[in-house]
Amino acid sequence: MKTSAFVTFTRFLGRCYDTKTEITGHGFRAMARTLLAERLGYQPEVIEHQLAHKVPDALGTAYNRTKYIDDRRRMMSAWADYLDGLKTGAKATKFPTAN
Repeated sequence: MKTSAFVTFTRFLGRCYDTKTEITGHGFRAMARTLLAERLGYQPEVIEHQLAHKVPDALGTAYNRTKYIDDRRRMMSAWADYLDGLKTGAKATKFPTAN
C-alpha cells in the first residue's frame, strides 16, 4: 500500500506535538490559511494558490493563468517570520475548539 505525502505529514505532526488533541494535515492547513489571512493580511487568492487549491473565478482556469509568484514569496517569508516570532515568545492566536 502506497502512503500519500499528506498521510505521512499527518503522522509527522502527531509525533512532533505531545497533545491529547488530534492534529491533522488538514487542520494544520486550515490554521495556516486563517493566520495568513487574518494576522498577516494576505489575499485569499494568493493563499489558495500557495496551498495548491483551485481558485474559482468567473472565467475559469482556461483564462486564469495567474500564479502570484512574487506575492507568494513575500507571503512565505512573512509566514516564516511569524513562526520565528512565536518561537521567541510572541503572542499566539487562540482558536476556538470545534464542537
